[in-house]
Amino acid sequence: MYVLGTALTGPLPPPVPGGMWWFQRGVCALPAALVTWSLSTFVVSYVTAVLLGHVDLLVPYISDASAVVPERCVFGFMLSISSFLGVATVYVRYKQVQALALGGELKLHRLNCAGMVLGIMSSVGMCVVANFQKTTIMSVHLLGAGLTFGCGALYILVQTGVSYHMQPRFHGRDILWARTAVGLWTMASVIISFLSSAILYDDLPGVDVDRKIRWRPEETGYTAHLVSAVAEWCLAFSFICFFLTYIRDFQVRSSCSPQWQSKIKHYHCKTSFSDLFCITNYICMSRAECDTFNVTAHLSCFIS
Repeated sequence: MYVLGTALTGPLPPPVPGGMWWFQRGVCALPAALVTWSLSTFVVSYVTAVLLGHVDLLVPYISDASAVVPERCVFGFMLSISSFLGVATVYVRYKQVQALALGGELKLHRLNCAGMVLGIMSSVGMCVVANFQKTTIMSVHLLGAGLTFGCGALYILVQTGVSYHMQPRFHGRDILWARTAVGLWTMASVIISFLSSAILYDDLPGVDVDRKIRWRPEETGYTAHLVSAVAEWCLAFSFICFFLTYIRDFQVRSSCSPQWQSKIKHYHCKTSFSDLFCITNYICMSRAECDTFNVTAHLSCFIS
């Protein structure tokens, strides 16, 4: 039996009864699509830029791999879709926690609201980065990058705090440790990126580092640039790994018929993905309607 929030360890489960696969259960296809599409965005733009000779093979900045046509157009289009998927994922997560949290847990509700705001800001920043490349309007591009990575890092920390308050009642400690590890990975990437960028600017006074795309190993500041670029890629991949942990959480049921089995409140649920926000049947509800029985029933929809 997998409980809400079980970490993604081991192989994916086999098709569920009725011929449905794991990605058809609830809205888990939403974070799965976000992860897959975002990863494809980075890979496609990087490979295109390298093959066309627009960037160096060895670890360019993410923005460098999307600074020139045609990869700039591909990156902008694909990342805009990732931004939309990010907003949708953040919203569903917010409603999920809202429904599962008890009415008196004020701290959890505040963290949940803060997480939604930070997540949406990060997604909007991603859209800004997608449409304002560093070769066009640099100031707006940097603003978008700050929103994406800054608010995104805070979102991961806040959601880790949410997971701490929700375990072990709603999910095991394994998901908490997984999100804590990703949070530490994110913060380490942020710190390394900031320090290496500061060193890079200090080593190259008077040079427009922001618009510099080509780097040679013998150049001053090459090592700092390499460390900064690696940290940026690590930061992006830490975001992707964090949203991977949402897949189990989002494997909810849109319609449930309870069948009491001795003392275990286990419910056999039908699975459907007919509506993108099908969990609103149980998640988007008034808090006044969430008595003890309903909370138990709603929670059962996250158990398989």
